[in-house]
Amino acid sequence: MPNGTETTGRTGWTTGTCAAAAAGAAARVLVGDAMPVRVDLCLPGGECASIPVQDVRLTATGAVATVVKDAGDDPDVTDAARVEVTLAFRDGGDIEFVAGVGVGTITKPGLQLPPGEPAINPVPREMIRDAIRHVTSRAARVTISIPGGTELAEKTFNPRLGIEGGLSILGTTGIVRPFSAEALRQALTCALGVACATGHRELVMVPGNVGRRAAQMHLRVGAEQVVEVSNEWGYMLGSLADREVTVLMIVGHPGKLGKLPLGHWNTHSAASPSALPYVRSLMIRHGGKSVPEAATVGGLFDGQKPEARRQVGDALADAVRRAVTRRVEGQFAVCVMLVDYQATVLGTAGDTASWL
Repeated sequence: MPNGTETTGRTGWTTGTCAAAAAGAAARVLVGDAMPVRVDLCLPGGECASIPVQDVRLTATGAVATVVKDAGDDPDVTDAARVEVTLAFRDGGDIEFVAGVGVGTITKPGLQLPPGEPAINPVPREMIRDAIRHVTSRAARVTISIPGGTELAEKTFNPRLGIEGGLSILGTTGIVRPFSAEALRQALTCALGVACATGHRELVMVPGNVGRRAAQMHLRVGAEQVVEVSNEWGYMLGSLADREVTVLMIVGHPGKLGKLPLGHWNTHSAASPSALPYVRSLMIRHGGKSVPEAATVGGLFDGQKPEARRQVGDALADAVRRAVTRRVEGQFAVCVMLVDYQATVLGTAGDTASWL
């Protein structure tokens, strides 16, 4: 997954771009044109692209075209996936979208499309529609398949978003940029939308799997209530401004969350310094005159006796709580639970009783 920092590198194509190119190729064959080896597209971001088509063939009911996704230098799980579009003309209507093998179906509210719809986002739908309309005005059924997509989807946010059966057809600009913060934020915002649309007003935010596991172990929460933030704390807290949230619980490791009281709202190591000096000074302030050196924040806590560890854990949790409360301008109550990598509680702050 992207980590929230931008790097340079070779760009690639979104699954939406690949599906649009395949749809355009299939449409050309259906109207009697020669089988294309490339399809030219105008992308939503204003750029133009010439996408190679691996295969196009006529069938008894329509045409099938395949584009192999090239994600450039981005570590996209769908890189090299085969995006197959089956196009069939039909009588009446416009363009109908169908989820084929390896493409998911939406089952929960809060995303850009309602439950029951194929997980083909609005921008890719428009790209596919434009590619077909460039060739013909006839009504058509578009079935998108990604062989192996069901297995690939397990490595994405889809299972947590209630997208079942496979991958989503995504893309807002048509281009995959290496380690794109925009792509990461889009995925995080989708998870937040699902949490709020399912009626939850008490949310849990976690940096990643450590916090998620601890939240599900220690708190009375549903899976949809837990929203991953990765390193994007500033962006995600800002995204709560227009949400009807009443309480926010933050759960995570002090190595990450210990950066928030210092004003570092992007906690990636490339964007913020280590919290180690701050946490060590906090330990000294709370009575640990002889705090042993350690290479990590976790190591500092490991070197403390249980009573001192909890005292410092509570103090750090309260510092995080106060920093987040200021950041959201007191819009809602904030609680914090700090945990180690084994999900053991190191400290808490705020009114946590209702969560336990």
